Amino acid sequence: MSIQEIEQQIIDEFSNFDEWLDKYSYLIELGKECPAIDEKDKTDNNLIKGCQSRVWLSCRHGDDGLLYFAADSDAVITKGIITLLIRVFNGQTPKDILDADLSFIDVIGLKEHLSPTRSNGLTSMLKQIKMYALAYSMKQ
Repeated sequence: MSIQEIEQQIIDEFSNFDEWLDKYSYLIELGKECPAIDEKDKTDNNLIKGCQSRVWLSCRHGDDGLLYFAADSDAVITKGIITLLIRVFNGQTPKDILDADLSFIDVIGLKEHLSPTRSNGLTSMLKQIKMYALAYSMKQ
């Protein structure tokens, strides 16, 4: 499934909720589905800088040329946010990740409903995912 198709699924899912409290609850539920990072990967190298919460993100380059992510966070909403991002980017090519416009974030109103520190964290998570994609795209 393409990044755009996944983004549209997310937009459709979030449109089912009228209140942001319900959307936050949904984010928390999503966090429970987060692809678990291996404990050995919970290192300072995988800790995302710029997040108020502690967020670890690992990435591996599969034999199929696609990128696969795993993460964890000590905050439930933050874990939901990283799970949402992993859902979009997991199993995608580095090029597709780098080219993604991520309009779904604005469409669902995520950034505008986050506190400034969580919004900065979201930006830092996106930056780290794009950095992994850039690094792996240069190896090809």
